[in-house]
Amino acid sequence: MKGKRIAAIGLVVLVGLGAAGFGYRDELGRLRATMTLFDEGEIVDNFSHMDRLFETVPIPVTTRAEPLPEGPAMEMPAEWQDWLDRRAVTGAIVLRNGEVVHESYHLGTGAEDLRISWSVAKSYLSALFGILVAQGHVDSLDDPVVKYAPQLKGSAYEGATIRNVLQMSTGVVFDEDYLDFWSDINEMGRILALGGSMDGFAAGLTETDQPPGERWRYVSIDTHVLSMVARGATGKQLPDLLAENLLDPMGTYGKPYYLSDGYDVAFALGGLNLMLRDYARLGEMFRDGGRLQGKQIVPEDWVIESTTPSARTAPGRLQYGYQWWMPSDARDGEFMARGIYGQYVYVDRQSGTVVAVTGADRRFREAGAFDDALQMFRRLAGL
Repeated sequence: MKGKRIAAIGLVVLVGLGAAGFGYRDELGRLRATMTLFDEGEIVDNFSHMDRLFETVPIPVTTRAEPLPEGPAMEMPAEWQDWLDRRAVTGAIVLRNGEVVHESYHLGTGAEDLRISWSVAKSYLSALFGILVAQGHVDSLDDPVVKYAPQLKGSAYEGATIRNVLQMSTGVVFDEDYLDFWSDINEMGRILALGGSMDGFAAGLTETDQPPGERWRYVSIDTHVLSMVARGATGKQLPDLLAENLLDPMGTYGKPYYLSDGYDVAFALGGLNLMLRDYARLGEMFRDGGRLQGKQIVPEDWVIESTTPSARTAPGRLQYGYQWWMPSDARDGEFMARGIYGQYVYVDRQSGTVVAVTGADRRFREAGAFDDALQMFRRLAGL
């Protein structure tokens, strides 16, 4: 019933915009896309062709990735196919000590698809930020964000530090309910679709309910604030920063891009589009202490610090570092990047395992869905 109410409200919005004139045709198309993006029968294809649905900005990468070496084919668990079907997996790569031991694509997708990262993009931004800190663009993680993003003065972020946004401990009130049409996360999606300003949206948030640093709470817009800090500290746009400092040194497949707002500002918190093999390479780089194929790209101390639990999460729940997740019972060197609808980059350093998965799992919010994924990753790691 709730879904029908949301659809009805959305229809009213679309009709209202249509009545305003044909000048909103592109915006209408993007708004319609936000309302049908996750529909059964469309979600798999949509996730491989986000550039058909939204404004984008290219990431100017010039270096082609060197393929990772092939290892002996891994014997997959007996329940592998059932798990793929249950979690609507579109692609999976398993690496062992830097060698590809399994790679497969499903539900009509292929190796050349540029798949939407969703919140896996947050871990890419964390990696980039560690490089910018090492380069001296940021004086301290305990600097206030307004030092580098003065547009945020007077907003809910005025008292927050860079460390607070890295750890998602800002105290900013932000409703992340994807099923509520009026939630903050869905309002943000409409702003993106209608060509509004992500910077303006972040600066327009004014409510907090706890002091910065007191307690962790997942707030996606915190990551956009982190991108505002990166841009303010360097004077460069995020696609250029990511290409120059991270993706060009790593090398990529295809032509990656970000979704963007109406001002060509990258949708930093979830709009990165890369091939599955690229996501696997991020995991391999972090498994090897920031090195990829012999090249140090992200400082090793940042790799360790960002993937170590540091945010004040509730006991017995998932743990959080700097835009990276750790299971509540994680052993040393076990962490992951994680996005809605079943996007994962899982790393277990002790076994030398990296698992990169893309998906279109419309049941990802159901009880047990995350545990189902984690248990499979741990089986692949031999845990």
